[in-house]
Amino acid sequence: MIETLTALFFAHVCADFLLQTNWIHANKHRARALLLHGVIVLVCAQAALGRVDSVELLALALAHIAIDAIKTRLRRPGLAAFLLDQGAHLATLAAVAFWSPDLWAGGIWARWPGLLPLMALAGGAITALIAGQYAVGLLMRPHASRIRDQGLRRGGRQIGLLERALVFVLLLADLAAGIGFLVAAKSLLRFGTAARDQRSAEYVIIGTLASFGWALLAALATRGWLDLLPPLALVAR
Repeated sequence: MIETLTALFFAHVCADFLLQTNWIHANKHRARALLLHGVIVLVCAQAALGRVDSVELLALALAHIAIDAIKTRLRRPGLAAFLLDQGAHLATLAAVAFWSPDLWAGGIWARWPGLLPLMALAGGAITALIAGQYAVGLLMRPHASRIRDQGLRRGGRQIGLLERALVFVLLLADLAAGIGFLVAAKSLLRFGTAARDQRSAEYVIIGTLASFGWALLAALATRGWLDLLPPLALVAR
């Protein structure tokens, strides 16, 4: 079961965060965009498992479409809606893996079990970086209008990606102490802005803690997942 779930999770994050374009995201209220996203979900699942003959994957894609359609119809943007949406998708992945645990074993990639830890690692990285970008952005959106942004265009987004990547790598490499130095370095670099503007200081603190916290949770979950799979020499165990 864990093998099938690993491949399905990797396919999910690829479809939802790497291959979902801005056009698809903005037009999910239209059947064409929603169906296109469903096709991407199906193809990613088939590619990750190395098989196209499973009706369970078609059912998974249809369930994904239904969940997204409900979310779009409710029109409640925000972090809570995002987390509920992802939780529903993860529940369907778990249900398919529980119902058909041998999907991985019947695919062409089953002969290379070393792919599984790579999928888990890649899935964790995508969750930490890209999903984290969405989650932190949704958390900070209500406060963004009160902050004057005079920095580089999309500079904050790039900083967030870099800091989550560093936290993810440091924790997987058993170098958790380095995260403390990363926090200290960012605090020193932001000290001047924080001292002049309380709003900016609070905005930075909330965003930083949320970004670091998301990356830590993603890294810890990835480490735990890797313990259930064949060993990956690139990751400290």
